[in-house]
Amino acid sequence: MLFRPNKRMRHPGATILNVLAVVFVLASVASCAPSTSSSAATPSPTAESPLPTPDPAILPEFTPLARRVGLQRQTTLHTNMPDRPRLDVIKYLVGTGDTLFGIAEKFGLDPQSVLWGNWDTLEQDPHTLQPGQELNIPPVDGVLYEWSAGETLYSVAKAFKTTPEDILEWPGNHLSFSVDYNDPQIEPGTLIVIPDGRRDLPSFLGPGYCGSVSSGAIGNGSFSWPTSSHWLSGYNFIPGLHEAIDIGGSIGNLITASDSGVIVYAGWNNYGYGNVVVIDHGTGWQTLYAHLDTVSVGCGQSVFQGGPIGTMGTTGNSSGPHLHFEMRSDIWGRVNPLNYLP
Repeated sequence: MLFRPNKRMRHPGATILNVLAVVFVLASVASCAPSTSSSAATPSPTAESPLPTPDPAILPEFTPLARRVGLQRQTTLHTNMPDRPRLDVIKYLVGTGDTLFGIAEKFGLDPQSVLWGNWDTLEQDPHTLQPGQELNIPPVDGVLYEWSAGETLYSVAKAFKTTPEDILEWPGNHLSFSVDYNDPQIEPGTLIVIPDGRRDLPSFLGPGYCGSVSSGAIGNGSFSWPTSSHWLSGYNFIPGLHEAIDIGGSIGNLITASDSGVIVYAGWNNYGYGNVVVIDHGTGWQTLYAHLDTVSVGCGQSVFQGGPIGTMGTTGNSSGPHLHFEMRSDIWGRVNPLNYLP
């Protein structure tokens, strides 16, 4: 009988194909799985590994700022340091051509402060300045005062129109804040700076002083020029320094009474003014005429406006012929004559 194959049996070739397909699938799976040995052999990154370079394509675009228009601060490598204030008195040798005003300007002071700092050297008169003199230059406007035994801070402050505290607090005086005002223990002869202090100009006593005069001519309260020339020579009126005007002219020019009154001073003066005449006008006013060559009036004599009293000269501390003319009021003190002359 013929052999009939079983329909349920597979062809041998099909079985081989199935086996090959399974092997292929397993091989594919194995190749996709991570390899443990390969992974362990790959070195890990270290700190010495170079950093990645950024890709310029992904950086933001740089846009420079526009130049600012306006005032710009200038850079400088120099620092301006303020001058340290001077505290001590220094010396200055007067040279040819020096004036009290020029010296004061050199040191940033008022002219009267230079005069008050050299009260004895200049004999209380700015006209006595001359080459070769050694001056004290104070560090600040005010008065230089040579301390005397027995003085107190109260008495000195009162004399120079200031307060004890102003004297005490000036660092150049080197005084303790705990000092006894009545007994400051300051060595006699010590120069003391009195900031903003003031001196009174000297009273005009001397051989020409007449003493008390109680009667005579009385002025009318108006004043005339005391000489024929009306131009100024030398100093003008300067409060606290030269409280008068210097009227120019020639030796021998006639000097006349500016207003009627009585002679209360006639003769030599001890304060550098040479020959002096003072007239009391009986109205609270006095006029003074200094550096005269001659004096033609005497004590107690009545004179009248425009009448002769002497001649122009250059006596006393004077650098040339002129009339030093002062006006004094019982109310206002020394005033500028130019405000009262016609």
